[in-house]
Amino acid sequence: MVIRLTREQCRAARGLLDWPQARLGAKSNVSEGTVRDFENGKRVPTPDKLVAIQTAFETAGVTFFGDGETAQGGPGVLLRTPTAPRTLVRDGEAGIIENSEM
Repeated sequence: MVIRLTREQCRAARGLLDWPQARLGAKSNVSEGTVRDFENGKRVPTPDKLVAIQTAFETAGVTFFGDGETAQGGPGVLLRTPTAPRTLVRDGEAGIIENSEM
């Protein structure tokens, strides 16, 4: 389902990911000013920019809910458990960079 991203969802999703506005801009290829103005209610980005912002969040694991889909009835966001496998680092192991020329 396509969700029309709200400024509140944008702020909440950034909070879940601990992303500053600049990182969201970089991840979505939208200017930081556009993100800032959207979240502050000064303007609504073009539909293609809203899709880019939402896609960046969804790629990072955020799920969006529209009106009536949450217990409170309004739109919302949820951070999914990452599906990418994590490489565990053992005690005393800082990690190895393969083919390092150091």
